[in-house]
Amino acid sequence: MTQVTALLLNGNDNVVCLLRDHRAGECPVLASGGGPLLAADIPLGHKVARRDIAGGSDIVKYGAVIGRATAEISAGDHVHLHNLEGLLAVGDET
Repeated sequence: MTQVTALLLNGNDNVVCLLRDHRAGECPVLASGGGPLLAADIPLGHKVARRDIAGGSDIVKYGAVIGRATAEISAGDHVHLHNLEGLLAVGDET
């Protein structure tokens, strides 16, 4: 039996969340099957692009927009502070 190593939290999400550290060249395993080939080492709990995301496009997690891509992001890329701009400032309400 194959162990799931990443979660897709909502079918509309364009990122998946890793359940363990992954190495470049690995494909995280989702309950629905394999995920994207990873371009770099990515730690536990971080986000990975599920598909290509154009610069300026929304980053969707939990079925909700959590930020905007500040650059082109390819499937399998780490999605984090280096390529993600949050849309709320500290103290803002949703």
